[in-house]
Amino acid sequence: MTSTLPSSVTGAELGDSLRAIDETSPLVQHLTNEVTMNDVANLTLHWNALPVMADSPGDAGEMAAGAAAILFNTGQVPEGKVEAMHDAAETAAEHDIPIVLDPVGVGSTPTRGEVAESLLEAVDFSVVKGNYGEISALAGVDAEVRGVESVGEYDEIETAAQSLAESTGATVVASGVEDVVATADGAIRLSAGHEMLAAVVGTGCMLGATVAVFRGALEDPTTAAIHATLAFGIAGEQAAEREYAGPASYRTNFHDTVAGLVADGVADLALEGRIERLE
Repeated sequence: MTSTLPSSVTGAELGDSLRAIDETSPLVQHLTNEVTMNDVANLTLHWNALPVMADSPGDAGEMAAGAAAILFNTGQVPEGKVEAMHDAAETAAEHDIPIVLDPVGVGSTPTRGEVAESLLEAVDFSVVKGNYGEISALAGVDAEVRGVESVGEYDEIETAAQSLAESTGATVVASGVEDVVATADGAIRLSAGHEMLAAVVGTGCMLGATVAVFRGALEDPTTAAIHATLAFGIAGEQAAEREYAGPASYRTNFHDTVAGLVADGVADLALEGRIERLE
């Protein structure tokens, strides 16, 4: 179930979501790639949630029973991990646990596409989050993905995102220079973030983890997706306000900023103009 897309978000509303995370400390299970696993685990902890990286057959399904939300990240797709995803999905369905899909690199190889399609056929995802190329590829639109990076122009990304939302029943987040959040009923553009986020490997994976954290604490998937994407972008902006020498020190700033982004601190933020409803 998705909610009506808002035309604005207030600092107080975003603060309420951060407070919900603080109060519930959701356990978020990650079946993710090894390249960014440490950053994903740390960022989950910095949002005041609890990370667990149970991703092997058997253990994944057992751990899922106690999770508040689960993240599937297809950045690496060894057979055992894919099997573990299906195990975890079966448990999640039994216990009504939401799953977020981050289809990393879909569109770059047939294997990744086949894995993503098998998951979409078997799992009712709560949120699907990917870059413009990945979301377009899943929606059946021409896309250019090199490795795990989206390249090219995506003038109709909101249409692709809404189409994917209609076909999957999930809320869809398409991340890019401006982020798009779509449901079957419409789409919004969200302006938040900083160019330095693109200079750090793994920020896309960390956004997926952030969406899972918010989804684990909030009942409504669309509110979770919007507030997670907005909070992530604001943290990226605030990290750039601290002194940094390059990507490595900016990455540290970003983690520190997320750890310090508390409910009372965002309540007075002026967020007017951050969201544009797309008709």
